[in-house]
Formats: sequence, structure tokens, C-alpha cells
Amino acid sequence: MTLKNAWMTAFLSAFLLCAAGVVPDRAHAEAPESAFMGYWLSQGHDGVFRIGMCGDTVCGQLVGLSYKGDDVPKDHKGQSECGLQMLTGFRQSSDDKKRWNGKILDPDSGNVYQAQIWSPQKDVLKLRGYIGLPLFGETQTWTRYEGTLGLVCKMP
Repeated sequence: MTLKNAWMTAFLSAFLLCAAGVVPDRAHAEAPESAFMGYWLSQGHDGVFRIGMCGDTVCGQLVGLSYKGDDVPKDHKGQSECGLQMLTGFRQSSDDKKRWNGKILDPDSGNVYQAQIWSPQKDVLKLRGYIGLPLFGETQTWTRYEGTLGLVCKMP
């Protein structure tokens, strides 16, 4: 290998290493919601949510429930909670680019609350439901779900 080829190889290697360091940050900035996509186990380990895109917003459905017998839990209207869209309209916050603002449904009362979601670390999702200001709310910690689901949203 000549001195010119060695220099060119070193330069290209350094350039590619620098470029590789930039690409993940750019990709993360363009699609930060990807940290939220997938299946999540609720804090109480009694529900699994599938979070994904609904048009240009992030949303989530209840797809797994912990219940006894064959009767799927019902919402306040008497309808099955299986497949219920509980997280709606999440968009990136203008104040904090790591947080997303939307709404969450309480299936027992039918009330809809303001909410925020964010991922402080890999495979961890924080969800804060609140009335008025985030200060007046409660935060739950959800974890990525890798398990299986039975028939009619039943968790094993």
C-alpha cells in the first residue's frame, strides 16, 4: 500500500466514522416517536397496549387484559375493552421535543384526560395523565411487552 493510498484510507475511515455518528441523531430527530412504537405492559401488569401511528399522530389500543373466566372486561358503556382506543392524538410537544401530548381515556368512567408520554430510557415508557396542568396528574411507568396474547385479548 502506498503512502497516498494509506492516507486516503485513513481519511475515508475517519469521514465514515464521523458520518455514522451524525446519522443516528438525525434519524432520531426525524422520528422520535419510534421509541414509543410497539407493545407496552401497563404499570399494574394488567393491560397491554399497542402503540403506533394513526395518520399523523401517535395512538394506542388496549390489546391485552388480565381477567378471569371468559368474560372480557367491559367499559362504562358495556362494550368490550378489547381493542379499545385509549391513547389518541399524541403529537410532539413544542416545549420539550422528547415528550408527546395527547389524550387518554379512562374506560371505567368514560372521562378523557390530557396526557403526556415520553421514553426516558430504552424499553421504558412514562405516561402522565392530568387535568389542566401536568402538575395535577399521575405518572405511570410502562415497560416493553415481549410476551404473547391469548384469544380475546387475554393475557397469559
